[in-house]
Amino acid sequence: MEQNGEGPDDLEDVAVVEEQVQQPEWKALFNFTTRAHVFPLAIGLSLSVTSGVVIPALAYFLGEIFDIFSSYATGTISGSDLTSRVSTSGIELVGLGSISWLLNGGFFMFWLSFGEFQAKAVRNKLFDGMLQKDMEWYDMRKAGVNAMIPRLQTQIRELQIATSQPLGFAIQHTVTLFAALGLAFYTAWNLTLVTVAAIPITAVVLAWISARMQPDIDSQVESLTQASKLVNNSITSIDTVKVFNGQDEEVWNYIEAVKKAAVCYLKVARANATQIGLVRVTLLGMFVQGFWYGSHLVDTGDKTSGQILTAFWACLMATQTMEQLLPQMIVLEKGRVAAATLKAVLDKVERGRTVKRMAGKKTPRYCDGDIQIRNVSFAYPSRPEQLTLNNTSFFFPAGETTFIIGRSGSGKSTLGNLLMQFYPPASGDILFDGESIQVLDTSWLRNNVTLVQQASVLFNETIFKNISFGRQDHGRVTIEEVQRCIDASALTETIRDLPKGLDTLVGMGGSAMSGGQKQRVAIARARLRNTPVLILDEATSALDHVSRTVVMESIREWRRGKTTIIITHDISQIEEDDYAYILDKGRIVQEGYRNAMENMKDSPFGGFLHPSINASTPNLRPTLQTRNRRSGFPSTIEESPRTSTDSSSSDVSDVSADSMDIRYPQRATIFQKAFIQSSDPDGNHSRRQSQSFMLSLPPMAMHMNRMSNARMSMVPVRNYNPQLERMPPMPTSSGIELGALDARWDKPLPVTPVMTLSTRRSSHPSTPSLVVQTKPPRLKRLLRFGRPKSMAKSTTSSESGTEISSLKAILSTVWPILTWKQRIISIIGFVSAFIHAAATPVFSWVFSKLLATFFMPEGRSHEALVWSMAVLGVAVGDVTASYCMHILLEMTGQAWVDNLRIQAMKRILNQPKSWFDRDKNNLSSLTECLDRNAEEMRNLVGRFAGFLFVAVVMMTISIVWSLIICWKLTLVGMATAPVMYGVTRGFETISGKWEGKSNEASEAAGSIFHETFVNIRTVRALTLEGYFHEKYALATTHALKVGMRRAAYSGLFFGISDASIIFITALIFWYGSVLASSAAFSTQDILTVFSQLLFSIANVNAIIAYIPQINSSRDTATRLLRLASLPLDTSHEHTGTQRLTHLPAPFTFTNLTFTYPLRPTHPVLDSLSLTIPLHTSTALVGPSGSGKSTIASLLLRLYPTSPAEALTVGNIPLSDLHTPTYRALIGYVPQSVTLFPATIAQNITYGLPLPSPTAITSAAHLAGIDTFISSLPLGYATPIGDGGMGLSGGQLQRIGIARALVRKPQLLVMDEPTSGLDSESAEGIRRVVGRLVGGGVTVVVVTHSEEMMRACGRVVVMGAGAVVEVGGWGELMRSGGALRRLMGGAEGRLASGSGGREEW
Repeated sequence: MEQNGEGPDDLEDVAVVEEQVQQPEWKALFNFTTRAHVFPLAIGLSLSVTSGVVIPALAYFLGEIFDIFSSYATGTISGSDLTSRVSTSGIELVGLGSISWLLNGGFFMFWLSFGEFQAKAVRNKLFDGMLQKDMEWYDMRKAGVNAMIPRLQTQIRELQIATSQPLGFAIQHTVTLFAALGLAFYTAWNLTLVTVAAIPITAVVLAWISARMQPDIDSQVESLTQASKLVNNSITSIDTVKVFNGQDEEVWNYIEAVKKAAVCYLKVARANATQIGLVRVTLLGMFVQGFWYGSHLVDTGDKTSGQILTAFWACLMATQTMEQLLPQMIVLEKGRVAAATLKAVLDKVERGRTVKRMAGKKTPRYCDGDIQIRNVSFAYPSRPEQLTLNNTSFFFPAGETTFIIGRSGSGKSTLGNLLMQFYPPASGDILFDGESIQVLDTSWLRNNVTLVQQASVLFNETIFKNISFGRQDHGRVTIEEVQRCIDASALTETIRDLPKGLDTLVGMGGSAMSGGQKQRVAIARARLRNTPVLILDEATSALDHVSRTVVMESIREWRRGKTTIIITHDISQIEEDDYAYILDKGRIVQEGYRNAMENMKDSPFGGFLHPSINASTPNLRPTLQTRNRRSGFPSTIEESPRTSTDSSSSDVSDVSADSMDIRYPQRATIFQKAFIQSSDPDGNHSRRQSQSFMLSLPPMAMHMNRMSNARMSMVPVRNYNPQLERMPPMPTSSGIELGALDARWDKPLPVTPVMTLSTRRSSHPSTPSLVVQTKPPRLKRLLRFGRPKSMAKSTTSSESGTEISSLKAILSTVWPILTWKQRIISIIGFVSAFIHAAATPVFSWVFSKLLATFFMPEGRSHEALVWSMAVLGVAVGDVTASYCMHILLEMTGQAWVDNLRIQAMKRILNQPKSWFDRDKNNLSSLTECLDRNAEEMRNLVGRFAGFLFVAVVMMTISIVWSLIICWKLTLVGMATAPVMYGVTRGFETISGKWEGKSNEASEAAGSIFHETFVNIRTVRALTLEGYFHEKYALATTHALKVGMRRAAYSGLFFGISDASIIFITALIFWYGSVLASSAAFSTQDILTVFSQLLFSIANVNAIIAYIPQINSSRDTATRLLRLASLPLDTSHEHTGTQRLTHLPAPFTFTNLTFTYPLRPTHPVLDSLSLTIPLHTSTALVGPSGSGKSTIASLLLRLYPTSPAEALTVGNIPLSDLHTPTYRALIGYVPQSVTLFPATIAQNITYGLPLPSPTAITSAAHLAGIDTFISSLPLGYATPIGDGGMGLSGGQLQRIGIARALVRKPQLLVMDEPTSGLDSESAEGIRRVVGRLVGGGVTVVVVTHSEEMMRACGRVVVMGAGAVVEVGGWGELMRSGGALRRLMGGAEGRLASGSGGREEW
């Protein structure tokens, strides 16, 4: 695709939809419920309703039992009657507990099952819907598909959780609420009205607070989406991040996004804490009016004490139910928003605007391959104003081979996209065998047309499977058929040397293979496919000359008599009698047979034969006046003395501005000023003037002023002694301070160099400048955070998927990572939790005093009022403590998780390159871990740690108090603790085990989802929609089966643990009656112990309901802690300490043998000895897999060497050098350039403090991309990358070259830098290489291009992982050795040796 980006009429992506979903209805939770889900939903609903009656029934029995004790206390019944009647009630309680076991077990099981059904339904609908969308829909995602997919996965998870037990509990609690109130009204309607008088007001206030929370929830989701996007792009582009020292920049950008999300979440947490406090005020305030009025009713004889207590217990349970409902409402609220968002996304998927459906149904019996393109115009939807094809006509005769050549961005690749029916033409028509493409069935068309693109996409399958995908019936492809395709694609030796041959997994996106090997696999796949029409879009650009020649000869032989369209920059592939079209700016400027066009004077084709650029090739740094006239910068800017002095020099050190022209990389604000579009007074847009660098001061003065504004001091240093530097202010968050962000910005900090360093050479080589970007001391301490001892074992086990870390081990990581301020907040939070816990036993004691007033013959009302006021006093303290506990622990949990997120992000980016090649560290898992896993993990501290602490304190106080009052009854209650612990522990273990399995199954399905839609273009081209649909359906079905088993086991143990509370209650009451009847203890003492134990047991029972959520959080926490505990300093990139400001001497490889970590038994370099002199250009050439790119990777320090002395620079082992400082001296142009979702200027200056706009445009001009950038409406401020404007392969490469040049490198490593460029642009790059060498730069080029080899001073021919010969181009060609054979191929082939992947 050539021009594809963001348009003015953009379709909304997930983040935008989330903003639009303001107040979804509760029925949104059932958006994806189908008829198949009615059964579990109906059973779950009925069980929720039935089990909701259990608690009011328990209140009824408790009231009866209290009435029996009250009768005994007043002497109405005897001790034997007491024991007998309480025994009968106890048996009834046991029966109620048994019913509760069945009801709650079934209730839990069916609701978990319903959540699994919902997750499967939405997964399948999303997959099906997105699979049907045209390419336009994917191109128009603002955040990009890579960022959208993890967000969708998180939304699915939130919906699944909400529609599981939280929804069941919410319904159960609602039923309990109304049933309890019904019982209360039935028993004592007048007392009930007095008691619950404040509830309606409370409900209104709660609803108002909930409505106010929604905007903050939306803002949090938006910030988390941005954070996920940053993670996705940095991991996808890890080579670029490392080589350009971008780790810290990525971490700081991530910090900003995470911090914004934290601010929003804490606003929600404060609102929720307020709701909980309000409910507790209402709950405890009921005692004041309730018992005072109840005493009055007993005095007047209207009601008995048992009736009063039954009514009051029912009101109390109703209010407690409201309190228990609030935490579930938070989960349900997120699920409701997630469901509405997913529904809105699906609606847009199904009924999206502007997507022109190609409804053709015609399927001709044969396809001859005769193609006519008539007056076709086309513009990508994201840039409708710019035509990539402009009223263009082509004719591709059936059975013939036709070539298309042209400059980058001329519209060549667009032609392939149209022929594959990825897009409809804006005007004109395309005919296949005389039939309009609009009436042809899309599947038929794609089964008869094969497109092989430059960036060949392989799937995470074996080599055999990837090649088999060429056929629709890929399941029936034989090894012999695949082997024939392998032989024709020059892959035989490569696959023979692989450990598992054809059964070798290629990794995500084919990451385990080199670019050339991937292209050959793609060609083998096309060979197996063998369609009537074949389109090759730079399909051999990564192959060496011999391999390319052999493959092309094979293709010509194979395609004889079949329609073949070859899009290329390499005109050597075009033979004399081949027909070719030449495109320029979307139009055909010449067409004809090569021999005819070649003989035409001054023809466009002649420009490809003899490329030339302006003879007056600009200096590496043109004068400022010239640059101003060209780029629109105001000519009034004066040059600094150094600028004017050096402007005529061709010294490469002058590419950038001087060393003072640097600012801390907060790019957006600066570049909005430097490169943003403005309007003139008349309202006419003036782009060139809009790019003016808005200055009225001389450059040096303005630089100093900007540095002052940035609060940063830059001091030139010598002898590697860094000076002090100030960090820019960071926006403060409300109520939270991240551990990584708590430096005092106003004070200068001592510098400790970290990963973002850059060296700037001044005009005097003897006075180098070292620019050191620093981080505050707190961040440095955080980045030294090591793996807690308690985590070591469990985390290791977790990596293999066999063990989830214990709650103790997880929580032990909280304290070390917090700042002292956060620790104080945490301490206050737990002190508040202690007060909140102690309030319950105190309340129980006061409550027992209230109960005792019913036994008083006189003065009952006065005593009831006194103790009711005491309850009110306890309520005030309890509510205050409860609010502080919730908000402070939420703050602690947020700080903990955000610190771990940052820690994990930092450590991930600092892992060696080989770490990212492992399957378990795939992009989808890492992104999900930092997003969804972190969000769930926060609950361990924010919610569950407080609950558990309160339960322990409460039980301890209650037991001690009860032992003092009635030790016998307390011991009986304590005797049930082992049973209770065993049941709870069993529930926790079973739930945790199956939670982990369920998460793994969901992750597997998510990986397939991610792979399908990230590579959707290739999936479409190979008509693999059915295969991936089936594969995903199997994965989601497996996830459902695992989830159903989890539901069954968890439901069984939950029912037992929940019912055991009722059994224990029956036992305590029975033994209490025995003690009371024996007069061993007073009735009041026994009732006091009853109150203490029952209130404590009720709180413990509430915690049991959270065990599944706790286990889910434990599982996700284990995964995140694994990342946050990754070793930080053990990578080879952290072993060196010696810092250089210039490269002192040649690079020397001495008997170096190297194997990639994933293939330790297969050497890629074998006893390599090579010297690369400084200030020279060296071309590394050889067959694919011979070790060329491996040498480049070692020079870039992406992999370690052993022994260290095998690779040196100036007799210094490369491993001894400080890697960031060393990389600051290097420029790198990869074969596949990756861009970040930012502006063009930000991409060019990635990893650097900002050079001046002059330096940026100079680098772009040298790379041949400035003219194109200047033609864009926003110029250098144009967004590109994922979610931005798409670029052609050639444009990508030229921006990559500009990014390397702007750094003023002393070593420039280029991997096939001209493979995507037309001949004129490639010639310009070769000239630049020559000037760089003349300016003192060492250039190493991995290339297959003969022209690039000629341009380099030295050519190193590789074979079998070793150097075969070294010398100048002419010398080696005259000698008739390996290079001659490599370029000619007539006298034999140079063995590829390893044949394996250069990047294994």
